[in-house]
Amino acid sequence: MSLASVVVLVVLILLAGYAVVLYNGLVRLKHGVSKAWANIDVLLRQRHEELPKLVETCKQYMQHERTTLERVVAARQAVSSAREQGDVSAVGRAESGLRAGLGQLFALAENYPELKANDSFQHLQQRISGLENGIADRRELYNEAVNLNNVRIEQFPDVLLARAFAFKPAALLEFSEAEKADVNLASLFN
Repeated sequence: MSLASVVVLVVLILLAGYAVVLYNGLVRLKHGVSKAWANIDVLLRQRHEELPKLVETCKQYMQHERTTLERVVAARQAVSSAREQGDVSAVGRAESGLRAGLGQLFALAENYPELKANDSFQHLQQRISGLENGIADRRELYNEAVNLNNVRIEQFPDVLLARAFAFKPAALLEFSEAEKADVNLASLFN
């Protein structure tokens, strides 16, 4: 075997090794996105289970606020449906509606001193608020994992392997601008 053949063989082995390292990195990022989504999904499921209890507790006190309660129930179903379909964009849109409904519900509870004093309501409000904070934290981690994945599958030379093995970009979990804006409490009491 000539020296040129050995050099070519070594270069091919190094290129193959490099391709394996790139491929494994892409796989790790893809699974990181899935893991981050699974962490959000756990909290969404927990909140999904807590919301009917909150609505039922509120129904006992808030007879005149039926539309707000119905809006929360409908938004809960929209989030659940989008989550079950794995549609991250739809989850973001549905989450915006649910969070707005919960904001209204908690603001309206201020008008019902008996409800605010109810231990069950207080516990559920704290539990749901804690889950909301957890979702926000995990959303940040999920979006970071998505960003890393999406950048890597577009960078050279990773893009060559990403296209060859059909790696796809993942969707960010985004909430509407209305969701991020401050709540106008005065409008909730009119």
